[in-house]
Amino acid sequence: MLAIRMQRNGRSHYPTYRIVVQEAQRHPLSGRVVAEVGNYNPATKALTLDKETVKKYLKNGAQPSSRVAFILEKNGVELPKWVKIIPKKSAQAKHADKLRKNQPKEETLAEEPTTGETSAEETPNEA
Repeated sequence: MLAIRMQRNGRSHYPTYRIVVQEAQRHPLSGRVVAEVGNYNPATKALTLDKETVKKYLKNGAQPSSRVAFILEKNGVELPKWVKIIPKKSAQAKHADKLRKNQPKEETLAEEPTTGETSAEETPNEA
């Protein structure tokens, strides 16, 4: 079975990827590639893709990885019905009821503000 996946190359801390068609059992870095169908640079979001070759391999049953399927769909390549695109996970708090934003708001009492000043009659006058 063939797989369409990304093969990392580039320097450290600056990856670039080749989009390759490869035997599914092989490791992506093994170097044994059936065809190279494109390049992707995540830093600049630059993508070069041979859409006709990708369509040919998809028609013949090549399974794209989840990330490659997302990239192909975003760039207008028709994917077969059997290709599953995994939706993006949303972060959820473990104890959402304990979050400050989910707590009931405290009602402030409309009391008269007390000031630190006292009247002149109450204070003894030292003269």
